[in-house]
Amino acid sequence: MDNKKTFIYLNGKVIGFVNEPQKFVNEVRATRRKGQISGEINIAYSEKLNSININTDRGRLRKPYLIVEHGKSKLTLEFITKLKNKEINFNYLVRNGVIEYLDAEEEENSLVAIEEKDITEKTTHLEFDMAAIFGLSANVAPYAEHNAIARQAMSANYMKQSEGLYASNFNQRFDSRTFILFYPQAPIVTTVPYESLNIKKHPSGQNLVVAVSTYYGYNMSDALVLNRAAVDRGVGRSMFYKSYSDEERRYPGGQRDRFKIPSPTSEGYMGEHAYSKLSEDGIIEPEISVEEGDVLIGKVAPPRFLEENIGAGSLEERTRDDSATLKAGENGVVDSVIFTETPGATRTVKVRIRSLRVPERGDKFASRHGQKGVVALIAQPEDMPFTESGVVPDLLLNPHSIPTRLTFGHLLEEIAGKAGAVAGQKIDGTSFTQTGNEKLADYAEMLKQYGFDKYGDEIMYDGMTGRPFKASIFVGVAYYNRLYHMVSNKIQVRSRGKVQILTHQPTEGKARQGALKFGEMERDALIGHGASLLLKERMLDQSDKTTVLICKQCGAMGFYDYIKRTNVCPLCGNSSLVNVEISYAFKVLLDEIKSMHIMPKIKLKE
Repeated sequence: MDNKKTFIYLNGKVIGFVNEPQKFVNEVRATRRKGQISGEINIAYSEKLNSININTDRGRLRKPYLIVEHGKSKLTLEFITKLKNKEINFNYLVRNGVIEYLDAEEEENSLVAIEEKDITEKTTHLEFDMAAIFGLSANVAPYAEHNAIARQAMSANYMKQSEGLYASNFNQRFDSRTFILFYPQAPIVTTVPYESLNIKKHPSGQNLVVAVSTYYGYNMSDALVLNRAAVDRGVGRSMFYKSYSDEERRYPGGQRDRFKIPSPTSEGYMGEHAYSKLSEDGIIEPEISVEEGDVLIGKVAPPRFLEENIGAGSLEERTRDDSATLKAGENGVVDSVIFTETPGATRTVKVRIRSLRVPERGDKFASRHGQKGVVALIAQPEDMPFTESGVVPDLLLNPHSIPTRLTFGHLLEEIAGKAGAVAGQKIDGTSFTQTGNEKLADYAEMLKQYGFDKYGDEIMYDGMTGRPFKASIFVGVAYYNRLYHMVSNKIQVRSRGKVQILTHQPTEGKARQGALKFGEMERDALIGHGASLLLKERMLDQSDKTTVLICKQCGAMGFYDYIKRTNVCPLCGNSSLVNVEISYAFKVLLDEIKSMHIMPKIKLKE
């Protein structure tokens, strides 16, 4: 192969080669900037691999940059003036070679300057703004540059999981699961992207007074202590909506489902009490309280097998109960019921259930800096620490969670939030706008004007004893999101119940009234403690204990012949068998081994 040849890959496939790779790449870029070929195309030359990659496929992340040529940015004062006067827009600059989008591969060929003063002769591009280093979701959080980057990723995730006002017409919608926060607020500390994206129209959190302090060991590690008075006034209170739907399906042979209260002769009839809340047409009505197992939509369906109807002696058509019931562990009030038709002219019913969710122990909250925590205690306000002016914080955050997580942006937000709250104004917390020290100086000045300590520290008194704490405690205002991970949706309890057919072990998962899994590591803990009887109880007695007959002579598994009233060994015909307690899953294993033509034998001791 000729060393001068550089192969060209289009979306990973070879389409040809060139002898002067750099010249070719420069030419493609120049053509793209003139608008003669699509701006979606990205090209990158790898000298080490001696290959040129052209990417045109969908799904690539691309980021806009200002083009730099001959040591100068192409965004001139003339363009800036036209932009301000709205004579041109962003797309005009893209089409006219001032801005271009690069993907991850083409970024490898670029030298990007952060600010205009950093431009050198080798610079190819310039960042719009230092905050553009982060994406949109990371920029919604203030002071992102003061946090460890892993926390920023977590913060972006928690924003997606937070309860808020996702749509203003939520009461007209029948989404499968939704959460609406009762009193959502716009944050005091905001950012430019937050304002420009107009996210305040769909707020998803509340500004809480946060004291960075421990509380009798309750807020150990990430746990939080909430003020009962704040919860009673509506902090974190939300409504949970869940929709159920059903339709009258049509079947071959002219049969179809019907909405009605099933008759007692229907297969799978649940008893009169189950249908007591339904109206005459078999559908529940709004504002009726429902518990798990209550029927919401009464429906009968034809039998599963056609033969069941043929030759039936009675005149009544046989049906089976196919009603929709409220799932296990759920309760609430019927919020809304609607009838509608599908394009195929089959009737459909949708029922929406609502239930009030007040914060309780085990519910999850998170700040915009990835500082998540679970409520460990909702303390009475008179037992909480209070400031000299009598302010009782809404939430207590453990001080140890800040230095280990490197979320100093959280502390900055608390100071800024406090300054903004006392001054009655919003604070801009966009990343990279000022240095940390400049910001601190600004907020310190604002706090001093209103008679507070410049760093937000306050002398606090213990609510239990009334004595002042020896150390000052940092108190500020932070924006917290309530996440939809709520203990009421996750709690599951079972004493005994359904088992799987194959292994005879308890079913899995909350929806199937399953048991909690006792795993390998829990087993190791019991072995380490020497608690062998507890281990036997968990893994055998409360799981899939079964008794089998084992032949004393040959060790095969036998059975009891009810006609001859004697035990039988199918292998040697012997009748001296003994009962042995084993796990049913072990019996299944023995049967599987037998299916592979291997004969397992169980040796018995006397």
